[in-house]
Amino acid sequence: MKDADRRYYDERIETMPADAIAAMQVQKLAAQLDYINSQSPFYARKLAAAGALPGDIKSLDDLAKLPFTEKSELRQSQADHPPLGEHACVPMVDVVRVHASSGTTGTPSYVGITRFDKQRWIECIARSYWTQGLRPNDIFAMGMSIGFFVGGLPLSNTIEEIGATFLPIGTGATDRLITTIRSMSATTLATTPSYALYLAEIAREKMNLSVAELGIRKVMVGAEPGGGVPEIRARIEREWNAKCTESIGNADLITIHSAECEARDGCHFLVPDYLVMEIIDPDSGAVLTLDRPVVEGELVLTHLDRQCNPMLRFRTRDRVVVNTAPCSCGRTGPRLRCIGRTDDMLILRGVNVWPSAVKDVVMSFAPEVSGHMVIMIDAPGPKVDPPLKIRVETGPGIAPDIALAKRIEQRLREKLIFTASVELVPYETLPRAEMKTRLIEHNY
Repeated sequence: MKDADRRYYDERIETMPADAIAAMQVQKLAAQLDYINSQSPFYARKLAAAGALPGDIKSLDDLAKLPFTEKSELRQSQADHPPLGEHACVPMVDVVRVHASSGTTGTPSYVGITRFDKQRWIECIARSYWTQGLRPNDIFAMGMSIGFFVGGLPLSNTIEEIGATFLPIGTGATDRLITTIRSMSATTLATTPSYALYLAEIAREKMNLSVAELGIRKVMVGAEPGGGVPEIRARIEREWNAKCTESIGNADLITIHSAECEARDGCHFLVPDYLVMEIIDPDSGAVLTLDRPVVEGELVLTHLDRQCNPMLRFRTRDRVVVNTAPCSCGRTGPRLRCIGRTDDMLILRGVNVWPSAVKDVVMSFAPEVSGHMVIMIDAPGPKVDPPLKIRVETGPGIAPDIALAKRIEQRLREKLIFTASVELVPYETLPRAEMKTRLIEHNY
């Protein structure tokens, strides 16, 4: 347990200068490459096919000589060599727990962790929650799944390590989550942005209760884009009368690798001793240098000391905006804002459109709209012929109105430079989700 007055969970790592980080990463990377080359037939083949030996990688720039790891490869590896695939570096007898990705973009993949992996996750995830303000005197209500989901048990381990009180409620019983928050005087809620709003809606509509009265002071969101979207964040804070912070993670890598500090100007990359971060052009795969204040591209990550399922240049498909300017909190990690997945981006006559940006505009019309929406796609993307079809749910007591639809279409054109066709549907027409909410519906 850390002293609650400490600003940093691990000051040495969180404030480490860039040159010291690079030296540390090069040393750890050499050991990790030797390990995966000797223990994983999957990676031994990939390195051999690329004509690269672990000893050829003498700097972080040399990483670009190595191949990417794609999610589809991991699924095929596990299909051909169950249960954990040829990329796993340890036998099942050394695996203490297995998690699974959500499978929202395909078949779930399984992720094993050893006792060593488990402890490293606890150390790294704790930095993110401490950065967001969690302290030992907090009472933490779990509003995410506690099953296979990588954001379940690892968070439990971490909260207990910090010393806060963990309420293992999870999803599946919304009313129980709300009543437990109230009866246990919870101070912190961890959930997805969409579920935070759904909880407020259920409490108001079904329980005649405002969640602002529950006493939650911190709402920590993740697992989907939205927490950093201005209108979504503002609405969460209004509903809960609490501060909302965001974090970013990946099931194949670690539950959380980046999180917001009190400045809330992007999520600090907090685990340079565990992961090497690259930003690439998602089309060409070329590495983008972080020599400008703001860089946008796809996030690629490489493990530095993972035992069971190490990833080498794993393409997360997360499209991020990276802020490299110094932060007032003193942490040296660059700050990330996830704006969507590269495989979710739509292109309308040369204009890139992100579903999260569309939702941001739609939510600016609350309370005339509920905030629930879905983009209807009739053919494989990313190119879509305008107008973009969007189904938007009206707010409670608001009848679908052509004039409102036209106003939403006009603002989308002004803000995002594309033509939309908005269909309004009555309140409670669109589905709700306790975990990740899909903003695109494929009708083909």
